[in-house]
Amino acid sequence: QVRLVESGGGLVQPGGSLRLSCAASGSIFGIYSMGWYRQAPGKQRELVARITASGSTNYADFVKGRFTISGDNAKNTLSLQMNNLKPEDTAVYYCNYFGAWGQGTQVTVSS
Repeated sequence: QVRLVESGGGLVQPGGSLRLSCAASGSIFGIYSMGWYRQAPGKQRELVARITASGSTNYADFVKGRFTISGDNAKNTLSLQMNNLKPEDTAVYYCNYFGAWGQGTQVTVSS
């Protein structure tokens, strides 16, 4: 069983930054194959960024150049550095590891 706990969300002005963290525990074998997703009100959950099984990173086009995914294999923690945030980035952000999801952390970008 896998437990994922996100933190770091909040209210930020457009152009600001936030850093999300995900602490993983249970039957997890490192941060590979972990990722961040988001879901805005009335929209489907979508991929933001992920670390593949080989250790490479994938980003959604709408965050390329602004967000950076990283992690610590020894500590089973995943992070998402979000810069130059836009109002359209407002959503609940979720950590994912195969079929396991965290409870989500709210990110609100507003002036």
